[in-house]
Amino acid sequence: MIGAIIGDIVGSIYEFDNIRTTDFELFSKRSHYTDDTVCTVALMDWLLHSEVKDDKTATEYLHRWVRRYPYAGYGNRFFKWMMSDNPTPYGSYGNGSAMRISPIGYVAKDLEELKLLSDTATEVSHNHPEGMKGALVVATLIYMAKHGSDMQSLKDYAISMYKEIESLDYEDLRKNYGFYETCQESVPQAIYCFLISNSFEDCIRKTISIGGDCDTTAAMSGAIAEAYYGIPQSIIDQAIPRLSKEMRTIVEEFYNTYK
Repeated sequence: MIGAIIGDIVGSIYEFDNIRTTDFELFSKRSHYTDDTVCTVALMDWLLHSEVKDDKTATEYLHRWVRRYPYAGYGNRFFKWMMSDNPTPYGSYGNGSAMRISPIGYVAKDLEELKLLSDTATEVSHNHPEGMKGALVVATLIYMAKHGSDMQSLKDYAISMYKEIESLDYEDLRKNYGFYETCQESVPQAIYCFLISNSFEDCIRKTISIGGDCDTTAAMSGAIAEAYYGIPQSIIDQAIPRLSKEMRTIVEEFYNTYK
C-alpha cells in the first residue's frame, strides 16, 4: 500500500547512509522508489487482476513487474530468481517477504483468507519458516489495524509472535542497530517503531532513525501505520509523483477497489 511505498521512498537515500536522528528532510530530490515498491505494486496487480490466486500466478505477476524494473535494488538471490525462466523457492528468510505483503492486509476478508494469501504470495520465493512468518505477522497487523484493533491489541499480538519486541529500546536501537536483511532481525524492529509512534510521520521518522535496512523496515512499519493512523494527504502528494505512470495506475485502482 502507499504507506509501504512512502516508507520505501523516504528510506531510499538513507539505506546505505544511515541517519540516526528523526530530524531529517522527509523527501528530497534524491528520494526514489526501490525494489520494495516494485514488489508491493506487483502484489497489488496480482490481487486486482489475477482470476486465480495461486503460486503460479503470484510468480507471474512478480516476474512481470521486477523484470520491467530490473535495477531497483533487489538482493542477489532474489535477482537470480527473478531472471530464471523456471523459478523455484529458494528457502529465503530475507525481509523481502514482509516488505511486499501489505496489500494482502487490505484484501483479505478474514484471518483465514489472510493466511492463505500471505502464504501463497510468500512461498514462491521466501519459503523458509521465518520468511513466511515475517510476511504473515506484518499482514496480520495491517488487517487488525484496518479492522479497528487498538494499539494494545496490536502490541499483544506482535509480542506473541516476536517476544523480543518487549526488550527493544529505541535509544539503544538508534545507537547500535546494524544492517540486517533477515526477517528475524528486521521485522520485530520495524513493528517496534510503529508501536512506539504517535502518527504516521512519526513512525516513518523513528524507523529511519534506527538505521539499518531502513527503506525496507520503513516499508513494513509504514504499511502498518497507514492502516492504523491513515496518512496526511500532503505526504501522499509528495510520494505519488515519484512513481512511474503504470505504478500510479495500479495504486489508484487498488485504492478505488479496496477502500
